[in-house]
Amino acid sequence: MRDGFHFYEPRQGHDLPHDPFNAIVGPRPIGWISSRDRDGHLNLAPYSFFNAFNYTPPIVGFSSIGYKDSVRNIEATGEFCWHLATRALAEQMNASCAAVAPEVDEFALAGLTPRSSRVVGVPHVAEARVTFECRLSQVVRLQAADGTSLDTWLVLGEVVGVHIDKQLLRDGVYQTAAAHPILRGGGPADYFEISAEQNFKMARPT
Repeated sequence: MRDGFHFYEPRQGHDLPHDPFNAIVGPRPIGWISSRDRDGHLNLAPYSFFNAFNYTPPIVGFSSIGYKDSVRNIEATGEFCWHLATRALAEQMNASCAAVAPEVDEFALAGLTPRSSRVVGVPHVAEARVTFECRLSQVVRLQAADGTSLDTWLVLGEVVGVHIDKQLLRDGVYQTAAAHPILRGGGPADYFEISAEQNFKMARPT
């Protein structure tokens, strides 16, 4: 046993008041995903497991614990949109995660405006300062190390259209902190906001 460290094997439990995994791997970007089913019902939902995975072509992905409406819709239509969750839209983002029936429109539930996209058929959040229009590239059902299939689904999509509020561009360079993006932390309610004061620069070794 390493002195001063808490060690555990996840399959045997963590012996802590709350599972620390989500808090350690964090803060995490939020996958705020819009989709539409074959009948035209809109869906908008945030996912706390989200990130970018490739430059060319740009690929983003989110993981859904359970085969939820977003996964079903995206498999059916092959399209979705991702939105940057910002401090100004935090309450609306949170409202969109309500557990409601598939036919309930989370855009309306959260007081947000659906706007037609340029490349894909799925509308995006008009109020969002950055949006990626995406086409489905893969849906992967995750497996444990022993090969057991999990009820968790990784959705990967190629970014085919990008909307950026021009106020976030300075001399053509995107300013990450200017949008005040929020990120998911650990526990049931923790979020973090990125600010310019947290910025530091570090060049790669040559």
